Formats: sequence, C-alpha cells, structure tokens
Amino acid sequence: MLNTSAKCLFNLSILKSLLPLILILLCFPSNAATYRVAIVIDDMGYRHTDKQALSLPGDITYAVLPHTTYGKILAEQANKENHDVLLHIPMESENKKELGPGALTSEMNRQAVSNSLTASLAEIPFAIGINNHMGSYLTQLYQPMTWTMDFLKKHNLLFLDSKTTAKSKAEQAAIDVGVPVQRRHIFLDNQLTESYLRQQFSQLVSFAQQHESAIAIAHPHPETIAMLTKLIPTLQSHNIKLVPLSSLYPQTTIAHKAPALSHNKVTDVAANKALAVN
Repeated sequence: MLNTSAKCLFNLSILKSLLPLILILLCFPSNAATYRVAIVIDDMGYRHTDKQALSLPGDITYAVLPHTTYGKILAEQANKENHDVLLHIPMESENKKELGPGALTSEMNRQAVSNSLTASLAEIPFAIGINNHMGSYLTQLYQPMTWTMDFLKKHNLLFLDSKTTAKSKAEQAAIDVGVPVQRRHIFLDNQLTESYLRQQFSQLVSFAQQHESAIAIAHPHPETIAMLTKLIPTLQSHNIKLVPLSSLYPQTTIAHKAPALSHNKVTDVAANKALAVN
C-alpha cells in the first residue's frame, strides 16, 4: 500500500505527463468550426415572393437586381438585418436573353458602363459590391470587364464572379485593376428537385472541407428556400460555419461604415459542370 505522500507524488507525476496533452486540447477545441461557407441568393427583386428568402437562417448574402419592382425594399430589409447585399448586375449572355434594367452589354463604352453602374449603386448605396446576372458573353470580354472593375475600384466595392462561363475573364480583370474578387464554386438549384438540391448541398459541404471555404449561389425559388431552411442547420455537424460573403475577402480591403450609409462594407473543383443557363 502506498502512503499518502507517495500517492501525492504518483498523482503529480501523472498530471505532469498529461499536461502537454491538456494544453493541446485547450488550444485546439475539437468542435471548432474550421470551414466557412457563404451562400448568395441571386435574382432578388422581381417577385413579391422573393421576400421569403429573407427568412433563411444565418448569415445569408443577398444579390439584388437593380431597378426592379421589389429590389430596393428587399435590399433595405436585408441591410437592416445586417446581411451583406450585392448588386446583381445583368450582363450580356451568349444566348442573348433579355437583360432587364441596369444591364451591361458589349455595345457600351466606358462612360456608358460607368453611368449604368452609378445609377444602380445610387438605388442601393449600401451594396458591398456586385456579381453578374447571366453574363456568359460579356464576362469573356476583357475590356468591358476592366471598365467595370475601374468603377468598383473607385467606389471600394468587391466583385463576385458568378462563373456563368468557364471562359470568364472577369476575375483576371479584377486582379489586374486591384479589385477584391472571388468566384462562385457551386450552383445549388439549377434543378429544383429535392434529390438535386441535396446533392448540390452535399457538394458544397465537400468543397468547403477540401478547400477550407466555399461560395454557393442559389435563387429565391420556394423549393430552394424550403430545402435550404432544412439543410443550413446541418452545416454545424460538418464543422462548417455559414458566413457573410464579405468575410471570405481579405479584410485589409474592406472599409466599414454605418450600415445605413455605406456601400463600402466589403467584406476549385472547377466550376460546376452544369453551369446556369446564362
């Protein structure tokens, strides 16, 4: 039998041997959210029902079409609730679809591009940047993309390339001009079946775990909203945190102002094989 003094020394010896392991566990908690995901809801503004997207849980980012019936009021509501808001700028597509107001086309010169973006930003001045709506043709053209980036640089805005074509030169133009830029990795709802939406969300999780972060784009379809409401809470079980888009950009490029006043709050598996029809 060990006497009391021997027992104390024995226990102290065990504690000293375990101390390095205890320190490691304290410094690196096993439940820490290692990975980050941003989900951008595009095409906000044409339909009254788009407001349902504002009910999604967590730090969703909203991309609002300029000069649309409900765009401004939805953007203001999202901003009031401290969500990142983008201007979702229509850009010329290869299939020449009708673009709607605030569009940029290959026929425009530098001044026309600047004037159009100025009008869009005036409507939603707290936008942190823009992403392209459609744009599978225009984003292939370096010159108009450079004019676009010049505008963004002047106003301290970011760019998100929706990657509606694998041939996009928008990211390179942004880098050359010095505009903070990221690209979309996953389209969540090119199809609206439950099986497809779950499959794409699973791809989002896998991409984030492989690359530490991921950016997904979805749309305010009722089917998408219903499924994301169920799936977003499951991110935590994968050690993934849903974050504002701006948090995936270098923070040194971000200028913060009061939400009501600022448009400066800035925050590859290769592109999906199934690109949006744009």
